[in-house]
Amino acid sequence: MATSETTAASPTADAAAPPRMSGRPVDPRLVRYAAASRWFFLAIGAIAVAQTATVVAFAWLLTRAITGAIDGMPVPELTATLGWLALAVAVRATLLWAREEVAARAAARVELQLRAGLVEAIDQLGPEWLATQNSAKIAVTAGRGLDALDAYFGRYLPQLVQTVVATPVILAVMWWQDWISGLTVLLTLPLIPLFMVLIGLATRTVQHRQWRSLQRLAARFADTVQGLATLKVFGRQHRAADSIERVTDTYRAETMRVLRVSFLSGFALEFLASISVAIVAVSIGFRLIDGSLILAVGLFVLLLAPEAYLPLRQVGVQFHAAAEGVAATDDVFAVLDAARAADPAPAGDAVPAGTTGTEDGMLRLDGVRVHRGDRALPPVSLVAAPGTVTLIEGPSGAGKSSLFAALRGAARFEGTAHWDGRDLRGTPPSAWLAWAGQQPGLIAGTIAENVALGDGVDGGTPDGDLVVRSLELACAGDLDAGMVLGVQGAGLSGGQAQRVAVARAIHRHLRGRAPVIALDEPSSALDADTEARLWGSLRVLADDGAAVLLISHRTTARSIADRVVPLAAREVHA
Repeated sequence: MATSETTAASPTADAAAPPRMSGRPVDPRLVRYAAASRWFFLAIGAIAVAQTATVVAFAWLLTRAITGAIDGMPVPELTATLGWLALAVAVRATLLWAREEVAARAAARVELQLRAGLVEAIDQLGPEWLATQNSAKIAVTAGRGLDALDAYFGRYLPQLVQTVVATPVILAVMWWQDWISGLTVLLTLPLIPLFMVLIGLATRTVQHRQWRSLQRLAARFADTVQGLATLKVFGRQHRAADSIERVTDTYRAETMRVLRVSFLSGFALEFLASISVAIVAVSIGFRLIDGSLILAVGLFVLLLAPEAYLPLRQVGVQFHAAAEGVAATDDVFAVLDAARAADPAPAGDAVPAGTTGTEDGMLRLDGVRVHRGDRALPPVSLVAAPGTVTLIEGPSGAGKSSLFAALRGAARFEGTAHWDGRDLRGTPPSAWLAWAGQQPGLIAGTIAENVALGDGVDGGTPDGDLVVRSLELACAGDLDAGMVLGVQGAGLSGGQAQRVAVARAIHRHLRGRAPVIALDEPSSALDADTEARLWGSLRVLADDGAAVLLISHRTTARSIADRVVPLAAREVHA
C-alpha cells in the first residue's frame, strides 16, 4: 500500500511534470503503433473529397434553383434541379453516416491494438519497471483513457482531414467565382487557427491537469480500499476519506475549468467565423446594389462562405472532446517508446520447460549483485541442483527476497546467472521457475483456479486430482478446492492463503512446467506442526527431482537443507 500511495499522493511531482501532449495535430506514433489508423486516414480522406464535392454541388444547385425561380425557369427544368438538389442532400447525409461508421470501427480497432501493445510493452519492460509504476494509473489509461479515443477518431480526426481537403478547395472555387470574396476569406481565415493555437495551449494545460487529477484519484482510492483494514485499526480511515474528498474536489475543479475553456473557445471561434462571413456578405451586398456582381455569383459565393470556415472552426471545437483521448495516448506511447528503446532480450537463450541443456537443469549464480534503486547488494554465488534443497539465510535487509526478485526478472543484477546452461536474462521465468512470495497474490475465483493458475496457457483443463495433490503437499488438504475466494483471496486466513500460494508453486512443478521451486518464507504464518509437515513435503519434492530454493528465518528449515547460503546485512551504494 505504501508504495502506490506515495506515488499517488505526490502532487508536486505531477505538477512539475510538463505536459507531454504532442503539439502536432496527429502524433506520428499513432500510425506506427496502430496499423488500423492507416486505412482510416485513407478512407476518411476519400470521404472528405466526396463531401467537399457535394458541398460545392449543393451550393450551386441551390443557387440555380433560387435564381431560376426568380427568373421564371420552366417548371420541368426547375423540378429537375430540385431533384438533383434533394439527391445532393441525400448523398451528403450518406457520407456523414459513412464517416461516422468508419470512425467508430477505426476507433475500436485502434483501441484494441493500443491496449494489446500496452500489455506487450509492459511484459517486455518486465516486473522491475512495473514495480516503479502505479497500477491504478495504468489501469485508468488503458481503460477510460483509451475509451476516450472514440471522440478523437469519431470527431476530431475526421474534421481535421475535412479541413485539409475542403478548405482549400472551397476557397479556390470562391476565388474563381469572385476574387474579392476569395481574398476576404483568405485574409480572415488565418485568424481562426491563430486563436485555435492560443486557446489550444490553454486547453492542453488544463486538460493535462484534469487527466493527472483523475489518475491520482484512482490511485488514492485503490490504495485506501486495499489498506482500509489497517487504516481502521489505527483510526486513520477518516483522514483517508478526507484525502479522497480533496482529490475528488480537485478533479471537479479541473473538469469545470476544462468546460469553461471549452465554452469560451467555442464562443470565440463562432464569433470570429460569424464576423468573417458577415464581412463577405456585406461586400457582396454592396456590389449587388451597384450592379458590379450578378445575383447568381453572389448567392453562390455567399452559400460557400460559411462552408469555408466551418471545417476549421469544428476542428477547434472537437479538439476539446478529443483532448482526454490524446492525453491517454501520450501515456500509452510513452510506455511503448520505453519498450521500443529497451534492449531486446536474446530470444535464442529461452528454452521450454522439460528440456535440458549442458548442465541438466542446474541453477548456477556467480557473483550476482542485485540492484535496488541506488543500492547494489553484496554478490551472491550458489549452485542449486535437481534433487536438493538450498536454504538462503540472513537478517532482514540482507537481500534474500531481492535475490528471488532477480530470478523472476523483477530486479536488475550484475554477474552471471544460468539455468540449464542458459542465461537467465534471456530465459523467461515461466519456463523454469515456480515461485511463491511473502504476499500470496491470490485472485478472485475458486481455490482450484488459484492453484492451477496458468494452466490455460496451453489450452488445457486443470487436473482436479493434481490440484488436490498440490494442496495436500502444501498442508492445505483440508480446504475445499471449489471454494470461491474474493478479491485478493478474501475468505481465507493468512496462513491458509499462504499455503494456497505454496500449492500453486508445487502444482506448477508437478505439471512439468517448472523444475525449480522458489519459496519465500512459506511457513511464516504456520504453526510448528504444520511447518514440520510442509518441510517434509518439500523434502519429498526435492527427492523426486525438484531443485528447491528456500528462504526462511526458521531454524527448523535447516533439517531439510542440503546446503545453506548465508547472506550478510551489507549494502553498497551504486
